[in-house]
Amino acid sequence: MATFFRKRPMRYSVILFAVLGITATVVFSVQSFLVGIVFGLLVVAVTLYAWSTENRVYQETEKHIETMSYRLKKVGEEALLEMPIGIVLLNDHHVIEWANPYMTKQMPQDTLIGLNVHELSEQIPEVLSSDEINDTTVEIGDHNFRVFYKPDEKLLYFFDVTEQVEIETLYYGDRTVIGILFIDNYDEITQGMDDQIRGQLNSLITSTVNAWGAEFGIFVKRVASDRFIAVLNESILLTLEKNKFSILDEIREVTTQFGHGVTLSAGVGTSSTSLVELGELAQSSLDLVLGRGGDQVAIKQADGKVKFYGGKTNPVEKRTRIRARVISHALRDLIQDSDQVLVMGHRLPDMDSIGAAVGVRKMAEMNQVDGYVVIDFQELDKSVIRLMDEIKQNEALYSRFISPEEAMNRMTEKTLLVVVDTHKPSLVIDDRLLQRAEKVVVIDHHRRGEEFIENTLLVYLEPYASSTAELVTELIEYQPKHDKLTMLEATSMLAGITVDTKSFTLRTGARTFEAASYLRTNGADTVLVQSLLKEDLDTYVERAKIIQSVEFYHEGVAIAHAPENEIYSQILLAQTADILLTMSNVQASFVIGRRDESNVGISARSLGNVNVQLVMENLGGGGHLTNAATLLENTTIADAIEQVKESIDRTMQGGNEQ
Repeated sequence: MATFFRKRPMRYSVILFAVLGITATVVFSVQSFLVGIVFGLLVVAVTLYAWSTENRVYQETEKHIETMSYRLKKVGEEALLEMPIGIVLLNDHHVIEWANPYMTKQMPQDTLIGLNVHELSEQIPEVLSSDEINDTTVEIGDHNFRVFYKPDEKLLYFFDVTEQVEIETLYYGDRTVIGILFIDNYDEITQGMDDQIRGQLNSLITSTVNAWGAEFGIFVKRVASDRFIAVLNESILLTLEKNKFSILDEIREVTTQFGHGVTLSAGVGTSSTSLVELGELAQSSLDLVLGRGGDQVAIKQADGKVKFYGGKTNPVEKRTRIRARVISHALRDLIQDSDQVLVMGHRLPDMDSIGAAVGVRKMAEMNQVDGYVVIDFQELDKSVIRLMDEIKQNEALYSRFISPEEAMNRMTEKTLLVVVDTHKPSLVIDDRLLQRAEKVVVIDHHRRGEEFIENTLLVYLEPYASSTAELVTELIEYQPKHDKLTMLEATSMLAGITVDTKSFTLRTGARTFEAASYLRTNGADTVLVQSLLKEDLDTYVERAKIIQSVEFYHEGVAIAHAPENEIYSQILLAQTADILLTMSNVQASFVIGRRDESNVGISARSLGNVNVQLVMENLGGGGHLTNAATLLENTTIADAIEQVKESIDRTMQGGNEQ
């Protein structure tokens, strides 16, 4: 009975009304029998009508609920079995226990039951790895599905978004891309060239670039003697990337008949709907490429990511010293407007870093301004320690070497900070000096990377130079001659040039010998240089142990590694890479060794056929086409070897991303 009333609570109202009606009838009957009879009949009639109405409403409601339940069940079954939505139920081991007919139709198998869900797509594990409901787009066969995973029910929903993905692909592929093509060495090649031959060269370059544009559907317009503008879309850009920008090699090859092959650089702006921003990205990319030595393509996206292609040739040495003179005069003005000059190189300084720093400090002295070299005395290589021992004997010069802490105490708003032999803020001896300095100058010879010191007053970045010491030597030649270079200062700078050129055998141009001649004229001691660069027998034996592990990964590419439990200096790794490069059939060498308990260092060298700079940039490092390095944190020797191999493969396939 209780259950009956719970299902039909309206009956309470009817019964209550009847009871009240009977009570009222009795009361009325006592006063007037006739009135009581009439009122009683009225109560009976109303009660019967209410009871009948309640019963009818209840029956109709029951019927409606039954009909609705049936329809909902029918709709649920149809949605489960007929709707174009894939539904897959998994067990605890990610094996498919049930799949609806729609999902089964999308697969080549007759049934999905019993298959591991990973067999549907390699991207499925990413979806299952989350403990929360999430969605991911995966590719299965010719279709793209947006997958929703409900971990509590172990249920996967697949929504076909193939058409949406195709529309997005068409949209992104049709977005405008702007490129700026620049002939790196046009002025150098055409200087003094006969007008008729210059005309033939211009015609050849223009026809080659136009033919390349026509082949790929690119609008190309020559806007200056050394510059082209290219307009294309992102689908064409993707094709050019797969083609590894063959125009770089084509231009170099077809112009060799003029004595020197012309090299081409390109900056590309992409991933933006604003034409103004695309133009700015293209110019920024071109500046970055020219800072890296040219003969490359840089593709810069709106989010700041950059891809590089090319870079197969060494930077071309400039034949004019005009830029050196202009930079020297600008630096002179900055020095004279400062109360002191602090010079800082990179961590674990080598001879080039120390030699360049000594030269810049000398420039400050020539302008009658106090100059100091910032150095970490706890992080010095053996050859640098020998140089410092020589400098200690000259009290006036040695007193100009200070620690980073002392430099921080000395720095004022008018202090000029000069960074040499690096342009990356992460590599300087103490980045606190960079953050505090109001005036910063950068002098470097490495190819420019995406990471760069910001808010600089003056940048002298010349990747064609053999060393930073060479650049500083040229700058000194245009400084006031109040003080001449001392023997020790000239020797320090000559040692820097000697180390970076491997005794004038690599990356050596006419300007390199001119700088060396100037230093020799100012008293540089070549015998002392050789004495500073001597190595002991233990170092020779350690290098030999590393060389024993050498293996050839690709033809001409040698990889050697030190034992896992031994710690080596970066200098020793670099020297080992240099030695490997002197071996027959070795075009590029990579030497891997532990720098400390958690970090692994890699030194890379090349004769030019392999761009080791790109290989190292993939791993967070950098350098030159023929000389580069990096440091991997929290890894093992074995993992580092695998990362180097992957980076070599990626570089040889074309393109690296930062």
